[in-house]
Amino acid sequence: MGKPKAVIIGGSIGGICSAHALIRAGWEVVVLEKTPAPPSGSPTGAGLGLDPFSQQIIQSWLQQSHLLQQTILPLTVDQNQATDGETKVSRTLARDEHFNFRAAYWADLYSLLYGALPLDIVFWGYLFLSFSMYDDKSKVRVETKVLQTGITIDIVADLLIAADGCLSSIRQSFLPGLKLRYSGYCAWRGVLDFSDKKHSEAIISLKKLYPDLGECLYFDLSSRTHSVFYELLNQRFNWIWYINQPEPNLKGNSVTMKVNENSIQNMHEEAEKTWAPELVRVIKEIKEPFLNVIYDCDPLEQIFWDKVVLIGDAAHPTTPHGLRSTNMSILDAAVLGKCLEKWGVEKLNSALEEYQSIRLPVATKQVLHSRRLGRIKQGLSLSDRLSFDPKTTSAEDCEELQQKNMPYFNDIPSILK
Repeated sequence: MGKPKAVIIGGSIGGICSAHALIRAGWEVVVLEKTPAPPSGSPTGAGLGLDPFSQQIIQSWLQQSHLLQQTILPLTVDQNQATDGETKVSRTLARDEHFNFRAAYWADLYSLLYGALPLDIVFWGYLFLSFSMYDDKSKVRVETKVLQTGITIDIVADLLIAADGCLSSIRQSFLPGLKLRYSGYCAWRGVLDFSDKKHSEAIISLKKLYPDLGECLYFDLSSRTHSVFYELLNQRFNWIWYINQPEPNLKGNSVTMKVNENSIQNMHEEAEKTWAPELVRVIKEIKEPFLNVIYDCDPLEQIFWDKVVLIGDAAHPTTPHGLRSTNMSILDAAVLGKCLEKWGVEKLNSALEEYQSIRLPVATKQVLHSRRLGRIKQGLSLSDRLSFDPKTTSAEDCEELQQKNMPYFNDIPSILK
């Protein structure tokens, strides 16, 4: 009897992590990704924060585990501060000096994970069309189109893994009535490469304003808005700014919007009214800022059906405030791999049941906590508290801003110990 086979739909970080975990579990893996080639940059990925356990998992998948530490910077401090829009003076609201995350550039992390996979298991330029179950449910058949030739082919497997993101078409087939929930705000994002201007007056002034750059995750709160700022490897800054606004009209299968010069100019003018001049100068230096529409969805009641299982953003679309999206995808993949290894393909249903029982309660609480954190920082209404105002907030209220309050913050599933 040969190895059991899985088809993974989606070749982003969640899909690549699933491939690593299943290969370690003794499975044959095929990853189908509609983009024509591996990403060479990170037009929409930007920066992300890796928790300590995600780092351990990634290192276990790499033959040269030290390479991860060479692509990330420390985020040992989680600091929330308030900037007065009129005076531009900042004050610290809450500070945790034992945060122990690491900052990664999406493209760097992706290249590391992709480069550690066997050759030719990711099929680039393959568009997922549909799937169907054998009558006896012994196998799943996946239909895919080779975009370069237009040829349609079928792949038969023991398991279908949906790693196709928050707009998952596979999830839609099981839950056609499920809708993403608009958060009430969008995020301007960008990465600034300052390697050729690191001794400039602008960068020197910025580092005086944010003295712990290179080890600190800065959350800067103003009235009904907040921004995120931290340093990435190789002299780059990652910047995010959340702005309350009506839900935009999205086109296509993406939560990222193209923006015109007029929109960028308006954003720059608003930044001048809100943030310190040192940060505004950096914002204006970012050549191609982009706009993310921020969604999540109410937690699912199940994340597998027969021989189809959801992982990552397909299983639990979440807002970014708890730094969970990538970390949840990594943990999903690792837990799924261990469950499949434990039960074997002969007891696939038991493996998926255990995966769901481990991950669903955790993801549910983390999605809802991240939602709450975003609404607090954006000054939006909550049923159990007054809207957050950084000018009048109490010390007790500020404690709720810290990342360490995330449910299961330091939890390691027993199956991975």
